[in-house]
Order: sequence, then structure tokens, then C-alpha cells
Amino acid sequence: MRSFMVALRASVVLMIICGLAYPLVTTGVAQVLFPKQAEGSLVSKNGVVQGSELLAQDFKGAQWFHPRASAAKYDPKASAATNAAVASEEYVKAVADNVNQLQKENQDVGNTVPADLVTASGSGFDPDLSPEAAKAQVPRIAKAKGISQDRLISLINKHTKGRSLGIFGEPRVNVLDLNMALQQLK
Repeated sequence: MRSFMVALRASVVLMIICGLAYPLVTTGVAQVLFPKQAEGSLVSKNGVVQGSELLAQDFKGAQWFHPRASAAKYDPKASAATNAAVASEEYVKAVADNVNQLQKENQDVGNTVPADLVTASGSGFDPDLSPEAAKAQVPRIAKAKGISQDRLISLINKHTKGRSLGIFGEPRVNVLDLNMALQQLK
């Protein structure tokens, strides 16, 4: 009976420490040191939340930059990759369909198609594109918006982020940020 009471007290103390105290302390520290990130890295315009800089969202229409394909259909409650092997018929067909759609929407894209425009990201919510993938969409957007291609390329270059710490990852452009800047162009 004595061993049972020791185990019970230890369990209660550890539940309070690990299940209550630790989460409250880490949440409080995060709110103080990193308030934007702790709230989900939300992007607002005129006090209205437009989205999160960490999650891709679907932009419909020829006048917008389109994000990477999403196996989860951009539903944040259904985050998932395709789980299809790269050599599977399902994957090959999905990529071929994406290439055809991209070439239909962007006639000037030619035979060089950036991979990140036709393949889904691992999470299904990659908010970034390579600068090349954004530039491949310029002719379509320029035509739809009546903006010069040079001005759109300049916009992409302005919003391109370099490698993290100068060595990690690849240069990238956040699609939400880019579309919000595009919306501001007159």
C-alpha cells in the first residue's frame, strides 16, 4: 500500500509539473518573447486577418500568383502529403496534370517548368515558391492585371528572401506576401 501511495503522489506531482506548469510557462515565455509567432504568424491588412505567413492558401484567378499544389486541398485541418511514390502511376499522372494546367494557364512558360509549381510539398501547406516559380507566372498575371512584366519581376525580386543564415535552404518568395503586394500595385 505504501508503494502505491508513493506512486500516486509522484504521478500527481508530475501531472501538475508536466501537464500544467510547463505548458503555462512555455506559453507565457513565447507570448512575451515571440508574440507574432505565438499567435500563428498571422498577416493582417487594415485590421483584418488575411492569412498566416506559414500556411499556403489557394488563390483563384489569373490575376494572382498561385502557390504550390496541396494534397490537402489547402484545408488546414487535413494536413497531409500525397504518400504516393515518385514512380507510381498516381504521382506521375498528378504531376503531368499539374504541368498541363500550368502550361494552359501560362502559355509563355515553355518547356522549362519549375518543379515546385507542379509538385505538392511534404506538408501540403508550403507557403513559399522559388523565385523561378513565381517568375513563370508573370506573363499570365501581367496580361490579367495589365501590369508590365518588368514591374512584376521587380516585385518578385523585392519580396525574395535569401537563404536562412546565408547557408540554409533556398531563396524563396512567400505567396501571400507577394499577392498582398500585388494588390497594392496601381
